[in-house]
Amino acid sequence: MHISLTPELETRIRSRVESGLYNNASEVIREALRFMDTHEDWIHEIKLAHLREQLKAGIDQLDQGEGIAIKSKSALDKLFEDIKK
Repeated sequence: MHISLTPELETRIRSRVESGLYNNASEVIREALRFMDTHEDWIHEIKLAHLREQLKAGIDQLDQGEGIAIKSKSALDKLFEDIKK
């Protein structure tokens, strides 16, 4: 595999290797990819937690009788249009 890096990225990778923390550029890239995977998982968990909070708020509103009855497709379409505004 061949990848192209900007001079700035090459410098950053070289700096990590020269620090002694990594033996070579491949180790730096592997660590960066592992970090990226972890970061993506973390973002996913945050979004999921936020969605759960929103769902709980909606369920609480329904439990308090604050729900809106949707009786037709056109009423549902109107609700979605109102949400978009």
